[in-house]
Amino acid sequence: MIDPTDIRLDDIVQMRKTHPCGGNRWQVVRLGTDIGIVCLTCRRKVYLPRSKFARQVKRHIERGAETPPTVKG
Repeated sequence: MIDPTDIRLDDIVQMRKTHPCGGNRWQVVRLGTDIGIVCLTCRRKVYLPRSKFARQVKRHIERGAETPPTVKG
């Protein structure tokens, strides 16, 4: 099982509640204090606080690419 706090860009997740359009598959498009997700059925974008996102994720359907840490110098 994947830890819900291990979130990557382009992850496809299933949320506990369905979206009003009927979709339940979401793609992660933004990481930060808030997590940006896009409904794959109607393309609506939603921002959730990290804590709420972690509680609402039911399962990971597909993992995004693992990005190596960047070094600024």
